[in-house]
Amino acid sequence: MADKRDFYEVLGIQKGASEDEIKKAYRKLAMKYHPDRNPGDKAAEDKFKEVNEAYEVLSDPDKKSRYDKFGHAGVDPSYGGGAGGFGGFGDFGGFGGAGGINFDDIFDMFGSFGGGGRRGRARNAAQKGRDLQKTITIDFTDALFGCSKQIELNKDIRCKTCDGSGARPGTGRKTCDQCGGSGQVSQVTNTPFGRIQNVTTCPKCGGAGTTVESPCPDCSGTGRIRKTVKIKVDIPAGVDNDSIITLRGQGEPGINGGPDGDLYIVTNVKPHSTYKRRGDDLYLDLPITFDQAALGAKVQVPGFGETYSYTITPGTQTGSSFRLKGKGVTNVRTGRKGDLYVKVVVEVPTKLSRKEKKAIEEMASKLSGDAYPKKTKFDKLKF
Repeated sequence: MADKRDFYEVLGIQKGASEDEIKKAYRKLAMKYHPDRNPGDKAAEDKFKEVNEAYEVLSDPDKKSRYDKFGHAGVDPSYGGGAGGFGGFGDFGGFGGAGGINFDDIFDMFGSFGGGGRRGRARNAAQKGRDLQKTITIDFTDALFGCSKQIELNKDIRCKTCDGSGARPGTGRKTCDQCGGSGQVSQVTNTPFGRIQNVTTCPKCGGAGTTVESPCPDCSGTGRIRKTVKIKVDIPAGVDNDSIITLRGQGEPGINGGPDGDLYIVTNVKPHSTYKRRGDDLYLDLPITFDQAALGAKVQVPGFGETYSYTITPGTQTGSSFRLKGKGVTNVRTGRKGDLYVKVVVEVPTKLSRKEKKAIEEMASKLSGDAYPKKTKFDKLKF
């Protein structure tokens, strides 16, 4: 417990950071330290664990509250806090999937972290294919309501001619006669300190344990070819900038019969000309006329696909705001909707005709000082 860093420090945020700030900090760091981007880097793998543990606590209101009060003791299982394991990645399961991140699988998947792999597996064991990432840009409205997009991706795919074996149809692979199928060869060297055995990847089969006598003519024995493919992406309602959508098995082919890698779609949302978004809430500046602000009026607030009615009370000042509950963005994880916050902006008339100017002057001359209580109070100040 004493060696564990503060979770806010881990994510590089201040205590009291909003849910959106926590989420953005987490996504940035998780992408930076993910094992796919740092193969064989033990320090990055440790950072990845630390970042996920911090987010698992700070993204949960109950755990965050306990952590803010009691520190690590409030959330650590050994202290009764019950922080549990690591949560999923981002809004959509991310790199860990809906059931959380299995770091044993990560070690197995990404091979050696300091010599030969965590479990000492041979190079010819089944390995998951390489994960891929692609950023797509979508409209503000598509992010609110969800949509389907078709993307093009240039990647390795399994050769259909040989079904990924690398061997010409009608032939097959045979056990490597140099390593006996282990994928490794050993060499003993005599030194002044004794005999030292050095195990290296088999140079003949490249660690696969098998060789191809008659290579496939389409893939030249590699079992894969480079191709541009089209993939349909279903984007759920409520995604935001840097949201991650995981497409299982849409990465590159597995090795030695291993599963295919995954494809991570990162969303980039175009800004809207009128609406602003913060998390699940929407914000809008609503212009109203002077007479509507002074006398009150029923106004129409434009929404996406619908219009909301709201009654402005007499004497409404510019900059005042009101909330339309449940008219915001759908939260991807909970399904609950945020709110719409509307700020009133009283528009001063311009390009007045002579007749209009005279009408305003006549109105102003008939208004008493009580009509402008703030201005009257200000005019009485002495500096």
